[in-house]
Amino acid sequence: MSNVSISLRTLRSLTCASLATMMMAACGGGGGGSTPGTDTAAAGSGTSSSGAKTGSAAAAGQSTPKDGPFGQDAGNYTLTFSEEFNSFNPDLWNDKMWYESSNPTKNYTVEDGKLKIWPQRDASGKFFNRTIDSDGKYTQKYGYFEVEAKLPKGKGTWPAFWLFNHIGERRPEMDVMEAYAGGEGWGHNDANGVARPTVYAATVWEGASDSNNRQLGFKMYDAKTDLSEGFHKYAVKWEPNKQTYYFDGKEILVLNISMNDPMYLMLDLWQGSAAGMMDDSTPQGKSNSYEVNYVRAWQFK
Repeated sequence: MSNVSISLRTLRSLTCASLATMMMAACGGGGGGSTPGTDTAAAGSGTSSSGAKTGSAAAAGQSTPKDGPFGQDAGNYTLTFSEEFNSFNPDLWNDKMWYESSNPTKNYTVEDGKLKIWPQRDASGKFFNRTIDSDGKYTQKYGYFEVEAKLPKGKGTWPAFWLFNHIGERRPEMDVMEAYAGGEGWGHNDANGVARPTVYAATVWEGASDSNNRQLGFKMYDAKTDLSEGFHKYAVKWEPNKQTYYFDGKEILVLNISMNDPMYLMLDLWQGSAAGMMDDSTPQGKSNSYEVNYVRAWQFK
């Protein structure tokens, strides 16, 4: 991942759109180039929410939107976005990237107060990517963005939470979390040979263009736990000249960079890149979902 010259996600979201006959694997790459606990950063230049959408509070015993960002002083923030996944809201979420058609094979749902996306073969017998995003429906510049999620297991699974935008030829991108079960250095295989994610990455791309992109920061973080066994909080505090990334409230990466484009929210389960391609060893179906308990955003007071 850290060895590629352009964003993996930008490359797949743009190049794969224009070269639809290419295999997804050709759009992947990276992974294994850095080790957990290492990071890179480069100086870069970084307004407000386009509006608030709020849902009901999370279940009893869990954090609620009024609690503020996990580990932060709630008094410093104003809630601007709260999706608690009591239902799937098509006025807020798309189920595809802007350049593609939605795969009619449904491999996602909202139930039990969670968004669930799982590995599945479509009618052609092939695994496919699923993206849930707020493109054209919600954007925000600066603030605190947090998701609570449980990751899937199995070769080829590539779950992510990121902030993104496509503005002309530019593709600014902040990958708050992406994991690659099955990739070397990203986890381990259990007794049944199923890949389990224990490491994830935060990555930032300048997004000048598809062919001219600069990585502004990258870190693989070893959570030292199976991320497919429980829920964890992945977050970023995005300030005009600084970005701070968090795992369960713990600071894992600080970048003194500036990014000044509003971005929309993305939740997805793709295959490929460092994770390899899904195959018969990848557990399919709802029981192996990328589960998202909530997505929340706050603006600074």
